[in-house]
Amino acid sequence: MYASTVRGLLVRGMLAGLIAGLFAFAVAYVVGEPPVRGSIAVEEAQAAKDAASAPSAHAGHGGDAASGEATEEEEELVSRPVQSTFGLATGVLVYGVALGGIASLAFSFALGRVGGFSPRATAALTAAGAFATVYLVPFLKYPATPPAVGNPDTIGQRTTLFFLMILLSVLLGIGAIILGRRLAPRLGNWNATLTAGAGFIVAAALAFAVLPDNSDAVQPGFPAALLWEFRVASLAVQLVLWAVFAVVFGVLAQRLLAARADGADVTAPAQQEAPALG
Repeated sequence: MYASTVRGLLVRGMLAGLIAGLFAFAVAYVVGEPPVRGSIAVEEAQAAKDAASAPSAHAGHGGDAASGEATEEEEELVSRPVQSTFGLATGVLVYGVALGGIASLAFSFALGRVGGFSPRATAALTAAGAFATVYLVPFLKYPATPPAVGNPDTIGQRTTLFFLMILLSVLLGIGAIILGRRLAPRLGNWNATLTAGAGFIVAAALAFAVLPDNSDAVQPGFPAALLWEFRVASLAVQLVLWAVFAVVFGVLAQRLLAARADGADVTAPAQQEAPALG
């Protein structure tokens, strides 16, 4: 019975993640694409400026052929219109489905273990915790940057640091939950929650201080307003994704668990009366 309930929650979590992904894609396309296009325009303008100021290494015979080869090498495999529509939609929807499935499993574990909350309230708390640990805390340490802005030679290092921050944030969040549960019998739920939250903030601040900064994430001279717009858009996409997931999954989980509870209530009397009928 428990396994079938978890499986049902997993399916509904993935469905909720898909629906949330649709809303997130709309926000990403409307709010996020303009600063992306702006950053690409800045990069192209800088590249044209550098090419104009640099001496030609292929002047004279063979120069046109070399230029043609370079153009062919730099030609995009996928055009920008496709990247900003089908590519963006595919990425966001897959991301939403994957996170929805993981969040539903976290919900299955948290239900009834973090207090006497209803399924809807537990779904909201799970989504809020996931948003904070998986995105918000890492974002505060390593804010998002538009594509083709940072130094390409350090992409691997920056990606590693970002995922390391996600791992540390999730582990600290789990530790805060465990701490809050152990302190609740002595301090009460409210004081235990405040203490665990304060411990999480202190531990996250220590991680911020220990991990290195991304000093070359943004090239000098990049427009600050454009960078700010991109980061606000990135934050808005994640906020919409998790908010919609919390609402949709909360409703679906509430209905599933209520139906399972009603089915159990109907089956129990029937099982008790069966021996008497025999």
